[in-house]
Amino acid sequence: MRRSPPKPIRNKLDLTDRTQMRLVRKRLGLSDAELTTIVGRAGNSISAISKEAARHRADVLTKPAGVPPVAVIASAAATEQATTEIAGTPPAS
Repeated sequence: MRRSPPKPIRNKLDLTDRTQMRLVRKRLGLSDAELTTIVGRAGNSISAISKEAARHRADVLTKPAGVPPVAVIASAAATEQATTEIAGTPPAS
């Protein structure tokens, strides 16, 4: 008698299934190493993995990436204002 292959549990990630791992990595935008560390931390539940990936992305995005200090921004604005006053054009407000 022919039996169908066992159906995977839909809410768990099978770490031995390369296709499933590739699809989850692609959907969440993670690398192999990132996915492996997240699975080690959060478990193999797909919802837990996606929540942890969202937290990971939020941590990466909140770190400032080369933003100049406030003093540099203020001096640049003052220089721009002085330049427009010398040129005789009204300052933009």
